Amino acid sequence: MTGSLTREQNEIREAVLSLGRTFDDDYWLEHDRTGEFPGELFDAMARNGWLGIAIPEEYGGSGLGIAEAAVMMQALAESGGGASAASAIHMNIFGLNPVVVYGTDAQKKRMLPPLVRGEQKACFGVTEPTTGLDTTNLKTRAERKGDKYIVHGQKVWISTAQIAEKILLLARTTPREDIENPTEGLSLFYTDLDRDYVDIREIEKMGRKAVDSNELFFDGLPVPEDDLIGEEGQGFRQILHGLNPERILIAAEAVGIGRAALRRAADYARERIVFDRPIGMNQGVQFPLAKSWAELESAHLMALHAAALYDNGEPCGVEANSAKYLAGEAAVRACENAVLTHGGFGYSREYHVERLLREAMLFKIIPVTPQLMLSYIAEKALDLPKSY
Repeated sequence: MTGSLTREQNEIREAVLSLGRTFDDDYWLEHDRTGEFPGELFDAMARNGWLGIAIPEEYGGSGLGIAEAAVMMQALAESGGGASAASAIHMNIFGLNPVVVYGTDAQKKRMLPPLVRGEQKACFGVTEPTTGLDTTNLKTRAERKGDKYIVHGQKVWISTAQIAEKILLLARTTPREDIENPTEGLSLFYTDLDRDYVDIREIEKMGRKAVDSNELFFDGLPVPEDDLIGEEGQGFRQILHGLNPERILIAAEAVGIGRAALRRAADYARERIVFDRPIGMNQGVQFPLAKSWAELESAHLMALHAAALYDNGEPCGVEANSAKYLAGEAAVRACENAVLTHGGFGYSREYHVERLLREAMLFKIIPVTPQLMLSYIAEKALDLPKSY
């Protein structure tokens, strides 16, 4: 299962699996019921230095790549926590990549170490309710007023905003009608999420209750000019250094969820006796699980390939989207097969596969839908006309 990993990556995998498994099934069942943020897990990952895995060493991190981060996040999801575990630290791992690439040295020294140490939590503010994935038509605006920007607008599906102190925010600084290239006129900020100017409303949802999703309403949020990342108006290009890693990490996490469900299903199939034989002897049980294993391992390899391209500074959009597509599909099928293997017990929270199915469905949808990923792959890999 891990033959594609280097020795260092295997060591990362085993260490994170071991740490993750200290948070048992009862822990995740309780957090799924109550919606309480898994702060103990977050703190444990911070204490052990995992939050800075892809941050340069001079800013307190480990200086490793997105490939190593993907291995880590996959192991964390696979350990049993699923999306609730992975999403608790997800933004801290990949989100500040645009700061690493485009930030000044002063910004990196100010912004990165607190995130690495776990002293601050951040959220990622891009998606809006009226534009969805049409990022170039974002309407949230940041108007320059002296030495600061004033932000008005709305964001949606923003994870961890209930507990975050910071936000990586994409907003329009030049009106859409005043620019020729639709990818220009957007700017990126990393700033305080000040509740005096931001109304944060949690969204009730199907799964991953322990990690909140929210609507954000900005009413005059002041953003110091020192919180502008890179060049004004070039924020769309800058967030690509966050979006491709995010797709890769989501793919890895989805594979981890699928593996966790598959392990539970195989264990149950070996132990469950019906008609004087384990149900795992039946090919009707074996074949769906074996097919899911093959699908998950294929998605795992594509995620590692995309990560290697990114870490080597090569284009990886097609590969990152392909990894996320394959992993999302494979994870949902694996979790569904795990539920069906358990029969009626699969519908019970006690066996956890229903929780993993609910969480896998999220990763099939976010951060970009399967349909848009297929459209992107058709255009970029097959040179077909753009459809959106």
